[in-house]
Amino acid sequence: MTMTRIRANTETLANEQPALPEREPEPTKVSPRSSKGVKTRERLVEAAKEIFEEHGFLNARISDISERAGQSHGSFYYYFDSKEEIFREVAISVDKRLFAPLDEVILSEQVLPSHQRVREAMRRHLESFRKEAAMLSLIEHVSRFDPEVNALKLARHKQLTSRVADIIRRLQRRKLADPKLDAEITAAALGALTHRFAELWFVQGAVDCSFKDGVDQLTRLFVNAVKLQDPDPKA
Repeated sequence: MTMTRIRANTETLANEQPALPEREPEPTKVSPRSSKGVKTRERLVEAAKEIFEEHGFLNARISDISERAGQSHGSFYYYFDSKEEIFREVAISVDKRLFAPLDEVILSEQVLPSHQRVREAMRRHLESFRKEAAMLSLIEHVSRFDPEVNALKLARHKQLTSRVADIIRRLQRRKLADPKLDAEITAAALGALTHRFAELWFVQGAVDCSFKDGVDQLTRLFVNAVKLQDPDPKA
């Protein structure tokens, strides 16, 4: 009887135990490579660009970036490991915006007189630089202590220099540019001149001129430096 009573009491206590609440399913993570994941990543990069421009690199906070992108603080780390990593992503996106208009003219199949092509490439490049001046200044600053950002900057410089050098060689083969010029050195020098001038103009405000005059003068410098000639239409 005693054992029967103990067993009955045990069963009664077990039945009286409060039922454990059902565990809520964990939220489904979206793959960064999915369509939704790609869009979320893009929003984070755009938000980071805005925050970096407003607060600088050191004062920018991941919580501010996440909030601006409409994401939780935790979701940021699903796409990026750190503030440094997303800054590099921003630097890459700005770099693409800066040189895309220049590439469009350089690689265009449209037939334009040499002088006109140079001027249009210069105009588009400077217009992009003016729009991205604040971020470009910050990238230059961060590149001094972040080797990866510096490497990205140098890689793009080499790529652009190589592309311009190739154009100079083609012009030389067509007898439209000074054959005595070293294409690589000339391209590097003209690229440095253009970049530094744009930096002084749009970032530091050390140059006072109209946009048209700036474009015209840089175009003239490039044309005179390579002794650029337009092809003879009768040839």
